[in-house]
Amino acid sequence: MLKKIENFSYNNQSTSSQEYSRLLSAAVINRSFCNMLLSNPSKAITSGYSGEKFNLSKDAEEKLSTIHASSLQEFAAKLAAL
Repeated sequence: MLKKIENFSYNNQSTSSQEYSRLLSAAVINRSFCNMLLSNPSKAITSGYSGEKFNLSKDAEEKLSTIHASSLQEFAAKLAAL
């Protein structure tokens, strides 16, 4: 289970950053989820991980779905550049 950090700032960028961290954590923990994230980010976001959903804005989901990477390290670097 990925711990959801409560967001007290109501800052959309901060919320996205927290969700990106959860997304990357799920990819580190589970090879199958990692492969899905690398091959089809939109599906990975929509499917969630271990019964948990990722709370990303539509804009954040669209940006994330444009990432094409062959490794989690490359994915994370491209994500950080968004």
